[in-house]
Amino acid sequence: MLASSGTHLHAQSIACMVTGEPITNLDIEQRTKLNFLTTRKQMPRQEVIDQLIDEKVKIREAKKFGVDPTASDVDQSYAQMGSRMRLSNEQLTKSLESQGIRPETLKARLKAEMVWTSLVRGRYKESLQVSERDINEQAKEAGDSGKVEAFQYKMQPIVLLVPRGSQPAAVEARKREAEALRERVTSCESANAYFKSMQNATIRDSVTRTSSDLPAPLREMLDKTPIGHLTAPEITRQGVEMVVLCERKPTTVDSPKKREIREKITIEKYEAKQKAYLAEIRKAAMIECR
Repeated sequence: MLASSGTHLHAQSIACMVTGEPITNLDIEQRTKLNFLTTRKQMPRQEVIDQLIDEKVKIREAKKFGVDPTASDVDQSYAQMGSRMRLSNEQLTKSLESQGIRPETLKARLKAEMVWTSLVRGRYKESLQVSERDINEQAKEAGDSGKVEAFQYKMQPIVLLVPRGSQPAAVEARKREAEALRERVTSCESANAYFKSMQNATIRDSVTRTSSDLPAPLREMLDKTPIGHLTAPEITRQGVEMVVLCERKPTTVDSPKKREIREKITIEKYEAKQKAYLAEIRKAAMIECR
């Protein structure tokens, strides 16, 4: 009993004080387990302590500016993480507990991430903006003129419905029907005339997307499709799907390459700003470790 009690007291003992807030040995042990679970790497104890100190000063700084998520906000973020992993709240909690990790340990990390991102982006919104000049300069450095062609596509999705559980032969027959329709449809008007009157088929309202909004395979397909014609049929869970291309025109909106550069610069700016900000507030904090 005495040995067990001593271990428990050690786990609860204070390892650091950060501006009056404690970091216990239990906090460090729990975060070490969580880090190992998510990275499969054993993080040195001092790195874990530094991580926890950073989070304490981040949360304290955020409160000064009114950034203080409620328990409900944190629970929602926890649920969203579980959803991305295809786990319910209960399943995520059980998964953590099976590794000896309390759900509060993950929630504490999520809270720190939430407040810090919101605080940095809110306080430094102007300086984090990326100009066209920044993008063009990086494009030139990479040996690219930055004048990558981009298009704006106006299109209407079409579905030839196939009941669930249909035999493969029925699906293939519907696909052949779609191929035949590709030869008849030569405009969005004719597509609407065909599919609005066709049984077990639907044509949706037109949507407009730019090159940077679309995955590469779909962009290539749309670039090869003549205006007013249908893309090749694709079998999906709903049935046989196609798109009728109503319009394709050049646009000055981000091309895929420019969006890639924009995102890269945005991340670089954010990382530099948050690193400098963290160093500043950590330097001002009262930190005492034993």
